[in-house]
Amino acid sequence: MGGDSDDNSSNGSSQAADSSISNDSESSSESESDSSVPTEYKSALNKAKSYSSMMNMSKAGIYDQLTADAGEQFSAEAAQYAIDNLDADYNKYALKKAKSYQDDMSMSPDAIQEQLTSDAGEKFTPEEAAYAIQHLND
Repeated sequence: MGGDSDDNSSNGSSQAADSSISNDSESSSESESDSSVPTEYKSALNKAKSYSSMMNMSKAGIYDQLTADAGEQFSAEAAQYAIDNLDADYNKYALKKAKSYQDDMSMSPDAIQEQLTSDAGEKFTPEEAAYAIQHLND
């Protein structure tokens, strides 16, 4: 495009675009510093750490809790940041949940596997659930 109509309409908007570009450049400089992570993202990560360490939740379970209307109501981006930056051992969490189901509810390994992987249950991956079942009696 680059015709005369662009030249006439772009004078006012190019100044606005120039100022937004310079603001973006300033933001980029700030994003390289320690304060680059938005507060919402940091809060989501702190909540994710809590769900991870205290409740032994799966990755999908934590994400859903962070974004749920009845949960923490974080944005999808903040929740994804939290998941991506969470140092969690989901095999260990699946095993802890499995042992709890076995000890507290006397569930069979098949029922535990189903509960661990169910969308209505714990939402662990099939691999995490298989690890838990394999190590259930260790």
